[in-house]
Amino acid sequence: MRAITARDREAGVSGPALEDLPHPHAAENDVIVRVHAAGFTRGELDWPATWTDRAGRDRTPSVPGHEVSGVVTELGYGTTGLSVGQRVFGLTDWARDGSLAEYVAVEARNLAPLPADVDHTVAAALPISGLTAWQGLFDHARLTTGQTVLVHGAAGGVGSIAVQLAREVGARVIGTGRAADRDTVLGLGADVFLALDADPWTAADQVDVVFDVIGGTVLERSAPLVRAGGTLVTIAHPPTVRPEDGRSVFFVVEPDRARLADLAQRLRDGRLEVRVGSVRPLSEAAAAFAPDRRVEGRTIVRVAED
Repeated sequence: MRAITARDREAGVSGPALEDLPHPHAAENDVIVRVHAAGFTRGELDWPATWTDRAGRDRTPSVPGHEVSGVVTELGYGTTGLSVGQRVFGLTDWARDGSLAEYVAVEARNLAPLPADVDHTVAAALPISGLTAWQGLFDHARLTTGQTVLVHGAAGGVGSIAVQLAREVGARVIGTGRAADRDTVLGLGADVFLALDADPWTAADQVDVVFDVIGGTVLERSAPLVRAGGTLVTIAHPPTVRPEDGRSVFFVVEPDRARLADLAQRLRDGRLEVRVGSVRPLSEAAAAFAPDRRVEGRTIVRVAED
């Protein structure tokens, strides 16, 4: 099969290349998915799990990409809950070969059924962003109706979904980003937009929750904005600051079949918009790790047609 591979950690974004690899093997409780569309994170070439397995052993050549949408073609021993020919989407394991390939082996529990009226390209943009937004807002920050949440990076993959989910639950939403993102973020349902490099942060003072995807000085400046008892949640890196009389939480997204199914239903109902910006064929996926221009929305790799 054809796949994007990473062999040289020192090569950075210039390293991934398209080549032929053996067809993946379905281990116990796995399924083999024929990939129709795949999502990836540009920063994953820096993740240790891209280069070593859970025991710390070198696993190159590794296949990047950890979001997949496709069709089940094979069941591993003991696999239940899915069937051959079924449309599915979800997350691939961080320390195994990923979705930038024609076929991928995935633990069945990491996948959810994909309704026939949801396009694979849209579905591939949902797992990491959708689950991260939900888990950050509700599992970790326990956001509820009537509270105020500050979402940094509100026009991005995670941030744009966080804005919509928070708005739906009845929270007041303040979104941040570049000045050019103002109309996009307000259109997603934010009550207030702050350009990080231009607007004063006074409108964001005393919020119940900060959801950060940026880190660094943005994260550090956010701690004093959280009122007593509030929560600062980040996916950027473990925080070195904590709100006074509040909590700081760093987390990595986890698979959740039931929540994926719920997010897919929100797509079908028109309650959730996933921002897909660029769709590239597998032959151009390696170049997508180092784009020559900023893309509005997620870049998705289209591997096969329906």
